[in-house]
Amino acid sequence: MSPWALEASMLVPLSPSATVPLSRTLDFLRRRESYPEATAGIEATETHMSWVFLTDQHAYKLKKPVKTAFLDFSSPDLRRHWCEEEVRLNRRLAADTYLGVVSLTVSSSGALQLGGHGTAGHEAIDWLVKMRRLPAKQMLDQVIASERLESRDIKAIAERLAGFYRVARPVPMHPVAHRRRLEAEIEDCRRELKCHGSRLPPARIEYVTEALRAFLTRHAAEFDRRVAAGFMIEGHGDLRPEHVFIGPPPQIIDCIEFNRTLRILDPVDDLAMLAMECDRLGVPAVGHALFAAYGAATKDRPPESFIGFYRGLRAVVRAKLAIWHLKDAVVADPPKWQNRGQSYLELASREASRLSL
Repeated sequence: MSPWALEASMLVPLSPSATVPLSRTLDFLRRRESYPEATAGIEATETHMSWVFLTDQHAYKLKKPVKTAFLDFSSPDLRRHWCEEEVRLNRRLAADTYLGVVSLTVSSSGALQLGGHGTAGHEAIDWLVKMRRLPAKQMLDQVIASERLESRDIKAIAERLAGFYRVARPVPMHPVAHRRRLEAEIEDCRRELKCHGSRLPPARIEYVTEALRAFLTRHAAEFDRRVAAGFMIEGHGDLRPEHVFIGPPPQIIDCIEFNRTLRILDPVDDLAMLAMECDRLGVPAVGHALFAAYGAATKDRPPESFIGFYRGLRAVVRAKLAIWHLKDAVVADPPKWQNRGQSYLELASREASRLSL
């Protein structure tokens, strides 16, 4: 099952604390005087699974009190656990960025405070991930957009990721289970893209998904061989340009932390996603450098068609994600998501056309 299936799941909001309403918690975190460090102001953003509050120097991430089929943030204890997992896992590729977990407490008089866990008269009601704030202009997507990406940046990112995969421990998995998971992901994309009035060409959707399914069937032995040889690892799982800080030194943030199954994959799958996204942004050289560095570090040099399969799969998954935005009760910019879905489907179609060669 794709990690992106989470975004189609119904989020079930739950009360974060029996004593402090969520609205009060959010109001508190939007005020600059709530933070231990001096800051000119607070920038607040919301994602599907969290709220992020930015001071001048740090980012504080509060997980939403939600539960889905794939994650459970429904209690303060669970949110603390997943905050700790987020820090632990992301320190693998961003040790300088993930600073730790901070408590949100309420005193006996009812005052909220960041920190204070273990202090008499203070009850921990929630937990936040604390990160060093990274300059947005140094994130890979923005560097590409402003045409500031240099070959040395690409080389540093590629070598950082290649070193990570080289030392990653293999995760035991049955080869058939891996192929079935990929088959289910392809079918999920086909069904979702055709069911929600996306206006994407049905024939192209069928062409792409059938090409991916046929490649998986024809090369089942190679997929099975890689699993049996120990290539399945706990990777990043959401490797996109907006999660790559070019540094120096490079930092790769925001891996999937909430469900171990969803980050167990072949490194080729992880790298193919970033390669595909950079290709979409007009910089195919990133993908070439990624796989060259990976091959040099690990001696694993998969066929180009194998890389193409994962690039195509990740592109069609991203097409599905874009189209899902059209299901929102209020859609701010429908043409944006329609065009993005079309763009990803075209990328997937290009990769699919090469798989039968």
